[in-house]
Amino acid sequence: MSTVKVTDDTFKTEVLDSEIPVLVDFWATWCGPCRMVAPILEELSEEYEGKIKIVKLDTDENQATAMAYGIVSIPTLNVYQGGEVVKSIIGARPKRALTQEIEDILAPAAAEASAE
Repeated sequence: MSTVKVTDDTFKTEVLDSEIPVLVDFWATWCGPCRMVAPILEELSEEYEGKIKIVKLDTDENQATAMAYGIVSIPTLNVYQGGEVVKSIIGARPKRALTQEIEDILAPAAAEASAE
């Protein structure tokens, strides 16, 4: 599954109401670092399919959501669980660093599942 494009209109359904964690890439077409991290997020969305959803929100086209979450620097990667921001990563990161961030987010859920 590749990354999904979300808008102000679909943000609640796709992100806040999601059953699994969602990593939202707040980006814009003119942003060089955003374009650098995009292929990494595509790879990660395939590798973590079913465990975490990775979506993209163009801040130029969807200013209401960007403003609501105080996005002032892009790329900003916010991770939402249960409708709440649980992690915020500002700036482009290499794949290894993003993989570690995702693993850190998924670790408590995996520990809970194995304890049951």
